[in-house]
Amino acid sequence: EAVPPPRPGLGKMSSAEPGRFFCTAGRGLEPFLAREVRARLGATEVDWVSGKVFFRAAAGPGELRKLRSGERLFLLLKKHSPLPVSGNKGKMLHEIKSLVIEEPNYWLDIISVWRKLRGHEEKTDYVCQENTLALKRKSEEETNTAGKRQKTEQVRAIVSEDCQVEVEERCVEPERISGQECWIENKTSSEFPSESDGENPTANEKLSFSFRVSCRCSGAIAKILTSQEIGRAVGVALVKQCGWRADLRDPDLEIFVHLNDIHSVVGIPLFRLPLANREYIKTAGLRSTVAWAMASLAEISAGALVLDPMCGLGTILLEAAKEWPEACYWGADISDSQLEGADGNIRTAGLMDKIELLKASVKALPLPSESFDSVISDIPFGKKFKVTNDAQLLPDILQEMERVLRVGGTIVLLLSQDLRKRMDGLTKRAGSDCPEATADGGSKAAAAEAPSVDGNSSSLAHGVGESFLSSRRFRSLVPDGVYAVSLGKTEAFIHKYRKVCAAGN
Repeated sequence: EAVPPPRPGLGKMSSAEPGRFFCTAGRGLEPFLAREVRARLGATEVDWVSGKVFFRAAAGPGELRKLRSGERLFLLLKKHSPLPVSGNKGKMLHEIKSLVIEEPNYWLDIISVWRKLRGHEEKTDYVCQENTLALKRKSEEETNTAGKRQKTEQVRAIVSEDCQVEVEERCVEPERISGQECWIENKTSSEFPSESDGENPTANEKLSFSFRVSCRCSGAIAKILTSQEIGRAVGVALVKQCGWRADLRDPDLEIFVHLNDIHSVVGIPLFRLPLANREYIKTAGLRSTVAWAMASLAEISAGALVLDPMCGLGTILLEAAKEWPEACYWGADISDSQLEGADGNIRTAGLMDKIELLKASVKALPLPSESFDSVISDIPFGKKFKVTNDAQLLPDILQEMERVLRVGGTIVLLLSQDLRKRMDGLTKRAGSDCPEATADGGSKAAAAEAPSVDGNSSSLAHGVGESFLSSRRFRSLVPDGVYAVSLGKTEAFIHKYRKVCAAGN
């Protein structure tokens, strides 16, 4: 896609004018997020690479916060081709600084837009006044030796070890992030200088805008420069040009720089906490973004009955009920502690009238046959909660799910690598004797494919969608997609099936 000019008139952007953003995503969830920004925000110029989705949208902070499959959302400042790599460190650092450093008015415009998007428009004037004074002072007077030495010491604290953590790891394992990795709320307006403060340059110097640089580099450039070297160079340049103050722990602004063999990206996080942090989940279970992605595949409609027969803490049900509130949800589990946790989450989310819980074994559900439109479940991996002979019980589990599912309904399962191999062992390449019909005399089952945006290829596991379950018990279920996703250090697979005829036929 064509890259817009590097210096857009961001300061004049209205709420109805499209802004440029990118959002990080867990590995495998990029196509889900790409589809979501188009459907939810009416986004254009959607493109994605591993770990990121880029888009343009005319959306306010309220709409942007509703994204459910993304991790951290950024205001996109620059997206360029990879920087040329040479053995000359000085030349490369100059190129990197040229990518980030702009005229002072550019940064004032950026800060104004950033604050409006964060919902702090009322503080913009204070920030602009303070920064204008600081920028004027920098252009009108030389910085003394002591000042330079002090700023150099400040910049040394800009980049910390946590800046080198892989973005994908931060996306899927936020519990490993320390408090200093999260956004700190902006200072109140009373802490910014007023017009009268302009009479005291010393006070204004102390209250200069604070920032930090979070840098990550990989690929060829990482063999020449470290993240610390890049972050330090960018930080020193910003201190010299803008008069800002480096602050690692409590910055007013964070500047994110990511350099690799695919692109060079500069952005500013919009929100203090990741989008994946759900305020309505009291006790965390399955990653919320993965749970939402699973629910999005289940084709939930108004009035539908949705079941999670191994609900655990109820994360899948919570994500589904929040997004599709006109359906009815049931959760079952054999564990009292898990049901207690799920009940607490449901009460915290205020969904007591939407989700019913019952204690039951997934192998013998006390529910009528063909009574549910969708079955969604995270089959336990045996990591946090040990399940005896879980893999061996997979056929029995699947048979009970098939029984309670209506013809035309969908089953969406999250499987570990081992369980996926077990599932593949139940499949074969040939066809099936079951008619390829759906409920209401519908058409053939849809071909298995992941959400695709603007021609991007899906994360579908090759060949799986062409097979049919070979076991005589499962001939009513047609595989309708396999999606590889990451759960931190664990790889997992979302399997989708469609029931095309009555079980046993």
